[in-house]
Amino acid sequence: MSNTNTPDIDVVESYLLQLQDRICDALAKADGRSGFAEDRWQRPEGGGGITRVMAGGAVFEKAGVNYSRVSGSSLPPSATAHRPELAGREFSALGVSLVVHPSNPYVPTVHMNVRCFHARREGAEPVWWFGGGYDLTPYYPYEEDCIHWHRTARDACEPFGADVYPAYKKWCDEYFYLKHRGETRGVGGLFFDDLSRWDFDTCFAFQRAVGDSFTAAYLPIVERRKSQPWAERERNFQLYRRGRYVEFNLVFDRGTLFGLQSGGRTESILMSLPPLVRWEYDWKPEPDTHEASLYTDFLRPRDWL
Repeated sequence: MSNTNTPDIDVVESYLLQLQDRICDALAKADGRSGFAEDRWQRPEGGGGITRVMAGGAVFEKAGVNYSRVSGSSLPPSATAHRPELAGREFSALGVSLVVHPSNPYVPTVHMNVRCFHARREGAEPVWWFGGGYDLTPYYPYEEDCIHWHRTARDACEPFGADVYPAYKKWCDEYFYLKHRGETRGVGGLFFDDLSRWDFDTCFAFQRAVGDSFTAAYLPIVERRKSQPWAERERNFQLYRRGRYVEFNLVFDRGTLFGLQSGGRTESILMSLPPLVRWEYDWKPEPDTHEASLYTDFLRPRDWL
């Protein structure tokens, strides 16, 4: 590009489509039994997407990897809550979002999202920003897995400045927090939004660094845990803790709100929800158990490195 601050949305789209392909291939290979069913859809107001879902795999009970590029005449409230000066602008929004719910309770659930927004109004400079990140939600966590996860995230951020990982790690801890429960959703990772602190090329390079590091962060943990024996006790706890995931996505998640408010495709937006989940009234883990250690040692912000 002649001006590194001029947004090139088509180049971002090309990268995101390749990222979706690469992640789906890697997850299918790790599962070993199931591939992804593909569903291409169009949005009447403008744009569309490609939703890919794996169900009933050998390792992954449900995995969804969604690409979308939507446009509209006015940004929805969820996108302007922190940027009220952008209300009323035309917009384009594109991204890849994924959630993986494994069968084995010892394999963590994972979420990743990378996205780009472009807002326009006649007579005004276009406004663009990037957002996204990834976070890990274990049920039976291991410190070595959490350290690997955060080390990979730090290494992805390092070329962009020593302050980047600590800032976006902290933002992740604060964002993926269930206020009504007083606990983090999982062990965190990275979260960033409204990213335009560098020129367009550098911000896009950072988005690529995050997207490209996802499989290196997650799949070694899957390999370590996918053959670990489990029984009904572990399964019941996994299903109970999945309830927290549902609560966060439906109450707090800005991506879910944006999708619904912008008239997105409901099936693709809610693909993040687990296939099975359970709630119990006022359940508490037994003291000194692996289940109890999740609450005491992991569901709070920690310096994993």
